[in-house]
Amino acid sequence: MKLETVSEFFRRLAERTPEPRTELEFGNPYQLLVAVVLSAQTTDKGVNLATRRLFPLTPTPQAMIALGERQLAERIKTIGFFRAKAKNVIKLSHLLVERYAGEVPPDRTALESLPGVGRKTANVVLNTIFRQPIIAVDRHVFRVANRTGLAPGKDVDEVETSLMKTVPADYLLDAHHWLILHGRYVCTAKKPLCSACCVYDLCNWSDRAT
Repeated sequence: MKLETVSEFFRRLAERTPEPRTELEFGNPYQLLVAVVLSAQTTDKGVNLATRRLFPLTPTPQAMIALGERQLAERIKTIGFFRAKAKNVIKLSHLLVERYAGEVPPDRTALESLPGVGRKTANVVLNTIFRQPIIAVDRHVFRVANRTGLAPGKDVDEVETSLMKTVPADYLLDAHHWLILHGRYVCTAKKPLCSACCVYDLCNWSDRAT
């Protein structure tokens, strides 16, 4: 996709959703970090249903530690892999208290050293909380980037690198959210809504609806 086309692509997404935001519900940086860890292989809707009962009790890592792994697992048991996630959340809470005075660090290396936190999770936190102009590539972003021809890549790392080079600086800060929302509600996996797509004429997908 040519650079001028990419710019128009994001201009239209921005026009449709001027202030894109994550759909995960949270009250502070710590709760967002936990929500993103819980969201692995789980929908945001499913995470929100669980955290609405959990987060009023756990606004800090200290409160999460006090709740304990068993109680945490019980409160998130509707989420996939809840036992492993509960273990990771308790471990990362301990590390936040021990290493960072209970605060979420604005640093990729520090974030990725926490249990259950990979590059995608770190990118979400750095972008959403600390407003760093980076892109987290989840399944929606990966699909949209490849399907449209925006930033093709064989894996998430390749797509992230391509997007960081391709997305105009004026749109980079919110590109992550625009692409997720477009993939979640328009450019869906099984039946993309091409008739409702604001970038239909810019898309290079050979199987797009005519």
